[in-house]
Parts: sequence; structure tokens; C-alpha cells
Amino acid sequence: MSNADKPLNFLEHIIEEDLKNGFSRDDLRFRFPPEPNGYLHIGHASSICLNFGLGLRYDAPVNLRFDDTNPAKEEQEFVDAIKRDVTWLGYQWNTERYASDYFQQLYDWAVFLIKEGKAYVDSQSSDEMAMQKGSPTEPGIESPFRNRSVEENLQLFTSMKNGEFEEGKHVLRAKIDMTSSNMLMRDPIMYRVLHKAHHRTNTDWCIYPMYDWTHGESDYIEQVSHSLCTLEFAMHRELYDWFLDQVVSQDKVRPKQREFARRNLSHTVVSKRKLAKLVEEKVVIGWDDPRMPTISGLKRRGYSPESIRNFADTIGIAKRDNLIDVSLLEFQVRDHLNKVAPRVMGVLDPLKVVITNYPEGEEEWLDAENNPEDETAGSRKVPFSKEIYIEKEDFREEANKKFFRLKLGKEVRLKNAYIIKAESCTKDTDGNIIEVQCTYDPKSKSGSGTEESLRKVKGTLHWVSIKHAIEAEVRLYDRLFTVESPDTHKDKDFMDFVNPDSLEVITGYLEPSLQEAKIGDQVQFQRLGYFCVDTDSTSEKLVFNKTVGLRDSWAKIQQKN
Repeated sequence: MSNADKPLNFLEHIIEEDLKNGFSRDDLRFRFPPEPNGYLHIGHASSICLNFGLGLRYDAPVNLRFDDTNPAKEEQEFVDAIKRDVTWLGYQWNTERYASDYFQQLYDWAVFLIKEGKAYVDSQSSDEMAMQKGSPTEPGIESPFRNRSVEENLQLFTSMKNGEFEEGKHVLRAKIDMTSSNMLMRDPIMYRVLHKAHHRTNTDWCIYPMYDWTHGESDYIEQVSHSLCTLEFAMHRELYDWFLDQVVSQDKVRPKQREFARRNLSHTVVSKRKLAKLVEEKVVIGWDDPRMPTISGLKRRGYSPESIRNFADTIGIAKRDNLIDVSLLEFQVRDHLNKVAPRVMGVLDPLKVVITNYPEGEEEWLDAENNPEDETAGSRKVPFSKEIYIEKEDFREEANKKFFRLKLGKEVRLKNAYIIKAESCTKDTDGNIIEVQCTYDPKSKSGSGTEESLRKVKGTLHWVSIKHAIEAEVRLYDRLFTVESPDTHKDKDFMDFVNPDSLEVITGYLEPSLQEAKIGDQVQFQRLGYFCVDTDSTSEKLVFNKTVGLRDSWAKIQQKN
């Protein structure tokens, strides 16, 4: 379905209404405005898909603007990661912008507000200002510095800019209404002193603008028509509009802020502060750890950009915050990889099988289909020999009639190969089965066209030839947290719910076609799940991450509902 054919969400209805009321389609412009203080996560992906999706629907430009007004937390590393993530998701911005591009203009406008009597320098401490702020039911108290003269305010603000004051000594506040029912309108801070080097402007500035002052004015400078943000900014809209009122010109586009609901993902956290804590305390190996909900982490785990875009499209745009089950995201990646991932065989918990009547020293290369969902995927050759590995759980000495895998006296088919029959097994001194002896039917070779090859048996197993198998490190991932909403428990810290078993590292034995696998390659280990070659892989040692299992758990949940 093309963007033009999709049903409209409520934000698109707002845009359509604006167009009906005379707003020029040529003046539509959107933006994605991340702060470069961390890596983007799955929540940002929804915002990226929303804004760039609107650009595609309306053939309108979309800016990538970095909200870089806090040099204490922002780094070039995060800028670079954000650009990689947006590109990887399949989008291209029209113009790359930075709030820091507008520092001089924002400063000039602040000076204008001071001259107009609409801004003043406050010399109180942050604690004193907080005490005077009031409450939603009680008006605030005006600062004793609120009625400083324009001349004194200009002199102090210039000195702030020139670095003559230590941090916290003065701030610039907008002079609005200390009795407003909206607490954000009670003389909000516009500038603070920060003696920190900025990743772009270095030490050119000693004062930095606050988000509320910067955001709307940046939208206006860029002529963004619709500034879309999450619900926590709904109360900010009045202030957004007040600041615009001070600078807008009648002959230019006035940005319109509208809000949509944040989508949280179960069994994880999406607060940058909390994600940073996981990294700093080495709960994970970095921002791109495959257990992290960051776009970089999802990419490393093997998620495809198509699956993330489909996920964002499926959950849609809503007016209320909601917790989305991670199983829906897993469903989307499973659905996409099923169509595109090559099928291969790997054994992760090996049990040796000896085919006693197979000729000693002989080997053969069997045809195997790469992907039954893709007619163009072709086939490959898989080696077969006297000794193979199967999964331990695929064999039992005795089992009931519902066990359709290998058991003594019964037959199964080996995928792409022969029918084998378990004759006996060998155990170690602890009673653990360490080897199974089988016979094979030499006329039952898959695809040979013989009557025996068409014989039906209920079980089919994956396997690898021991002689040809390559060893690989395989990383199996589980939920990073043991509860659905780790950051909503009032009496506990979210770190209390970290899953100690979220990563298991094992050795797998894989068919030799994977020897040439490259970083990022995605495959399906048949009967086991989807896996991706990790960035730690080398030519000497392959490393695979488990992306997702084969079980469609989300669909089953939906059926129950």
C-alpha cells in the first residue's frame, strides 16, 4: 500500500483540514528534532517514520535538526549515530540543521524581548525560584528582580554572554504571568550560564538557550509548518505559541505544534537517562548491545529496517500513551525475515549420531533450497557423511506417540537427506546419552524421485555433518527486564528488574556454507529461529546473534483476545 492510499491518522486529518482552509501545500515542511545526548531508540523510530512518512505522503521536505543546546550532555558521537540510524531506516532528510546554527539569532531576539520589557535577568538561586513558582492551585510570587530596568537587564545579559559570571549566578527569564494556571507560563527560563565547550561552537558561547525558547523559534526560522511532538509537550504548546508571538512576521509561515502519544515497549526502558545508566554500569556492552531498544541495538541484533517501519505503521499514531507488547515487534521482524532470509542448518546443542550402514569415509553434497518463500533464491550444496550432529532434544530413548522426532526403533527424515532409524544409544558414566547409532535407507534420498524418497515419516530434523561443520559463537538473547514495565514501580528502581539471564553464549555447529558469512547477514537456522552475523565476527571466528525465534507468539495472543 502506498503512502497516498493509507488511511489518515489524526495528525494527517489536521494537515488536510489546514489545506482545505487555504494553507498552501507548497509550504508544508516537517522536521525530526533529536537531541544528540544518546542513541535513538524504538520510540524515536516511530517519530522518524511519522515525520518522514508525512514528507513522503505530501512530497514535502523534512529537516533533520539537532536540538544541541546542552553541551554538558551532547557529543558528536551521538550526532553521527543518529544520522546513521535515520539513513539505515531508509529515510533521507532535506536539510541538516542544528539549533546551534541559530544561537546568534536567538540571542538577538532575546535582547529584543528585554528591550520590549518581556524578559529580565533573575539573580536568585534555582531553589529560590522554585519556591516562588507556586503550585497548580496557588499563584506564583514575582521575583524581586522582575522589574529591573531595561538598561540593567541588557548590561547583565551582555555580561552573561561574555562569560563574566559563574554558572547559576544569573538566568534570563521571560516576563509572562506568575499567576497563570499553566505553570510553564510562570516566567520560564530562557537562558542559563554554562561554561562548557560545545561540540560545534566550542567555547564561543557561555550562555545556552533552553528548549522551550529554542524549539519554536528554530521551527520558525526553518519555516516548519507542523511541529509534531509527544504528549508530554502538550502543556508546552501555550508557551511555544507565546514565544512565536514575539517574533513572527505576517508574511511567513507560522509553525503549528501538535502532539501525539508516546509508544513504550514492554520489558525495556526508553528513557535516554536510564539507557545511559545501563551502559555506564556495564549491564550491557554499549548503546548498540542487541538487548537494547536502541535502533543501533536492534540493527545489530538482526532487525531489518523494513520490520521497524512496519512496526511503526502497525501501532499507528494515537492520542493516548500506550504500552506495546514487544511480541508485536518480534512478529514484524519474523514476518519480514521469513520472506528474505536464506535457510541454513545449525545445531546449537549437539548430539552425535553415527549412521552405521553409511559407507566409511564417503561423503556427498546434497541440494538444499535457500528460501521456499523466494523463487529466485536458488539452492546450495550441503555435505552429508557418516557422522552428524542433531539437537539433543530431538532424541529420546522412549517417548509417547506425540513425540515425532527421533526415538529408538522409529524413523525420521533428515532435512534434504535420508530417512534414518534409531537402533541404539551410548551413555556416559552419569547416564547421559552421548551418541545415537542409526541406520539409513539409501533409497530415501530427498529429491531423488524414487518411491522410497516419497515415503512419508512424521518427523523432519535439521542436522550438520560433523566432518564439515564450522564452529561459531552464538549469542542467545532474552528480555532485558523480567517485568513488563520496569520503570513504573514506585517502590523499586528499574535496575532491580534487570534479567540476569538475558544473554547466554554457546558454541554452535553450522553448515559450511556459512563460512563466508559477512557482518550483518541474516539467516534462518531451520527449526531454531532467525540469526544475524554480529559485528564482533572475524574471518577466524564467526559470531551470531539470535534475532527472534520462529514461534509466532504475538499472533497467538491476538487469537486468544
